[in-house]
Amino acid sequence: MLGMKNINLEDKNNKLFYIGGVVRDELLNKKSFDIDLTYVGNAIEFAKNCKGLHIKKINEPFGTVRVLIGKEEVDIASTRKEIYERAGHLPTVTEIGCPLKDDVLRRDFTINAMAKNYNTSEIIDYTGGLDDIKNKIIRVLHDKSFIEDPTRIIRALKFAVRFNFTLDKHTEELRDNYLKNINYDMSYKRVKKELIETFNLNSQKAYDEFIDKNIYKLVTKNTINKPVKNIEQIINKYKSEINNKNIWLIYVGTLEDLSNLELTKEEQCILKNYNYVKDKDLKTDFDIYKAFENCPVESVLLYGILVNDTISTKYLDLLKQIKISINGESLKKLGIKPSEKYQECFDFILKEKLNNPQISTQEEIKLAGLFFGL
Repeated sequence: MLGMKNINLEDKNNKLFYIGGVVRDELLNKKSFDIDLTYVGNAIEFAKNCKGLHIKKINEPFGTVRVLIGKEEVDIASTRKEIYERAGHLPTVTEIGCPLKDDVLRRDFTINAMAKNYNTSEIIDYTGGLDDIKNKIIRVLHDKSFIEDPTRIIRALKFAVRFNFTLDKHTEELRDNYLKNINYDMSYKRVKKELIETFNLNSQKAYDEFIDKNIYKLVTKNTINKPVKNIEQIINKYKSEINNKNIWLIYVGTLEDLSNLELTKEEQCILKNYNYVKDKDLKTDFDIYKAFENCPVESVLLYGILVNDTISTKYLDLLKQIKISINGESLKKLGIKPSEKYQECFDFILKEKLNNPQISTQEEIKLAGLFFGL
């Protein structure tokens, strides 16, 4: 099992299974992001009875336990049954320690519903996941899947892009029917989580599908007629300057209305700065520089994607590199007392330096003297 070579647990009753994504990823020969185990019975009691196992966290209502095995943090879940008392929100656990088949049937897609016996390495496949992996198909387990959890629609997009799979015809029909009659009473915390995981893959294909198939309507009721092109290309060009965790916001920020999502202060700042500059009349290099100088790069890229790519590119490739060398201490040494005129002086020098970036520090000092009439 990829990523699990050094794990050693004693399962005398043969009830421990690798489950879900880690099984799927091994079959696809891909590195798994998470390592999940399921115990047929009570996982918490199983973990407590494992000698020398360090328990990090217990979640009694869901029957899950996080343990430290070597350097790996691993979640072990009890098999459980669930019902969605409120569609679009977290399910309610109705039984802990159910048979493995019942646990598998609560999952999202067949490719994520396979188990691998911890002791024997036998693959347990009740839903046809092996065939769907072979045929590169994403298929839900039942017809109410998207109704119970609409975030699965975004998950399907994520897996389709990540593995180059396609939705089977019936799953696609279920998705399209749901998107015609969305229940907006849903957990937007979960929606945001899936958006982040999907668009941090940095895929124009994912974005095109997101718009073309109306998946974006899970986020906003505003109508988007067509996707914006070249986002992936633009991000790749400036990737070294971008905080990787914010890539998703450059894609989803093209929707403009993200009022349903709970954004962090950093994310709010990105959108606030973009909204501040998007309607500005940026005619000169000085206008461009002053508009963007305090903006996160993600805000500048959103401006380029949605308003004017020529202006954003000019700022990021040329203007951003230009800095004046002198500061307030330099002016004090000239005998000029601090005042609001300091900033006017710096802007005066900046305008000159934008026209001629080769201006030296000594020439900047001369310009400051000229500004103050010295």
